[in-house]
Amino acid sequence: MTSAPRILGLDLSITATGMCLPDGSTRTITTRDKGDWRLVAIQHAVRQQTGALDLAVIEDLPTHAKSAGITGMVHGAVRTVLLDEGIPYVLVTPATLKAYATGKGNADKTAMAIAALKRAGREFGDDNQCDAWWLRAAGLDWYGGPEFEVPKAQRDRLGKVDWPALATGVAA
Repeated sequence: MTSAPRILGLDLSITATGMCLPDGSTRTITTRDKGDWRLVAIQHAVRQQTGALDLAVIEDLPTHAKSAGITGMVHGAVRTVLLDEGIPYVLVTPATLKAYATGKGNADKTAMAIAALKRAGREFGDDNQCDAWWLRAAGLDWYGGPEFEVPKAQRDRLGKVDWPALATGVAA
């Protein structure tokens, strides 16, 4: 018997990391720490969620963003946690995520939120949670356990992602 994968969605940022837990609940990791101690706080928050995961779906680094260097440090810190815990992860480019959610690879944060409201009746505390939720939704959809339908053209965009094989007994 196979079960739906337990997926953690992560929209990584040094100031406000969005998380969507396997049960669909969302939260934002913010920290009062300064400097590189923020990385440790983010690592700790992610490590607390790794107990029963099959996969983490992470929004990939922005290609030309000014903050790509800082966000890259967050990616390194979080990927280290996932590697230490033996949890596979996959990167989804912002354009692919936006196209999956809205049909347009250049959609803004408002369009992403409206799409979540239309498709699943979901609202979020901030855009980081919304992106993390869409990342989890993309993973569930790819592995055959979508929680709602999106048009085929939008789902087909997920084919651009290099999805890993999941453990035995998990739907793939």
